[in-house]
Amino acid sequence: MAKNAFYAQSGGVTAVINATACGVIETARQHTDKISKVYAGRNGIIGALTEDLIDTSVEPEETIAGLRHTPGGAFGSARYKLKGLDENRREYERLIEVFEAHDIGYFFYNGGGDSMDTAHKVSQIGKTLGFEITCIGIPKTVDNDLPITDVCPGFGSVAKYVAISTREAALDTASMAKTSTKVFILEVMGRHAGWIAAAAGLAGETPSDAPHVILFPETPFDEQAFLSRVKHSVDKHEYCVVVVSEGVQHPDGRFLADAGTRDAFGHAQLGGVAVTIAEIIKSHLGYKYHYAIADYLQRSARHIASAVDVEQAYAVGKHAVELAVNGHNAVMPTIVRESDKPYRWSIGHVELSRVANREKKMPRSFISRDGFAITPTGRRYLKPLIAGEDYPPYKDGLPCYVTPKNKAVPKRLKEPFVLR
Repeated sequence: MAKNAFYAQSGGVTAVINATACGVIETARQHTDKISKVYAGRNGIIGALTEDLIDTSVEPEETIAGLRHTPGGAFGSARYKLKGLDENRREYERLIEVFEAHDIGYFFYNGGGDSMDTAHKVSQIGKTLGFEITCIGIPKTVDNDLPITDVCPGFGSVAKYVAISTREAALDTASMAKTSTKVFILEVMGRHAGWIAAAAGLAGETPSDAPHVILFPETPFDEQAFLSRVKHSVDKHEYCVVVVSEGVQHPDGRFLADAGTRDAFGHAQLGGVAVTIAEIIKSHLGYKYHYAIADYLQRSARHIASAVDVEQAYAVGKHAVELAVNGHNAVMPTIVRESDKPYRWSIGHVELSRVANREKKMPRSFISRDGFAITPTGRRYLKPLIAGEDYPPYKDGLPCYVTPKNKAVPKRLKEPFVLR
């Protein structure tokens, strides 16, 4: 007998997370013998806890297809971390209550490492409570820090945005360097892993091209070496382009840009490292500078998304459903690189226990010996991921994006759930 499915988006969204949603929903509609309806969580996992479900079955085919080229999170996402089973078992029991009330037999959770942990724990509590629930984690993170999978959907598009922005800003800076700005600084996302900062290295094709300095979280910040590199670049080229990851750290492990606050996952709230770097340059070298913080722009730029990324994002959503209807449980689809040139990839899968709460940092072989650039090995890995264009449709000069109706599913439980 067919069961309903629950799909939720988690954490920071990407330019292609809705392409994954499209893959899930379109594929589920092809398996009506196993999956009746797909319900989405309004604002992610919070929608499950509060029984605030969205009925995607009322959406026409063209709207679901339009999700493939629409950025943001179509159903809403959330940074809400469920605690361990021993710490707060009630939250997991609540999920099972909602799933049981709505005849949900499949749980698809689209997110990063914390989300894979949640999906894994739900599969465990389902067994403990005797409730049959198939749990599939679906990879998503611009940070590209999930292990096992060769790349995380969402990364290729942010990498393309950062590489393009770096190249274009470098041309601007070079134009003004003789009489004005000497240094341009671009701050990008990346708490512990420098994948996004590394992607900026694709902007340059020769050692003289920008970016002239990349600051990675994996490389402790050496102020004197950094200043020397900036001065050398200005002396040689008249200007210097610096790309800095938000997670750059002092040698003692302190973040340069730790705001002193924590997010819902307990992570240090970062942001503003570009200002810190700019002040160091100004106070020691006296150069005029400009800086930019890519922030949400880098992860929402669907208008220049990587075609490879879009295709992979859809593929993991499609494969997640196929894994579920074929009897797999507590697994995550992975992207398997088969060759670099020509770039070939396929879809595999891995047990959730092997990816939950684990982080993949940049290999040292991807970072130059001086710590300020990417190596040919790093470039060989990164370059195929930004390949190709997949433009959304345009009207009157602006991209056309879809907005689902997001019709609520009637509640069946009497007791409301209060979020902690």
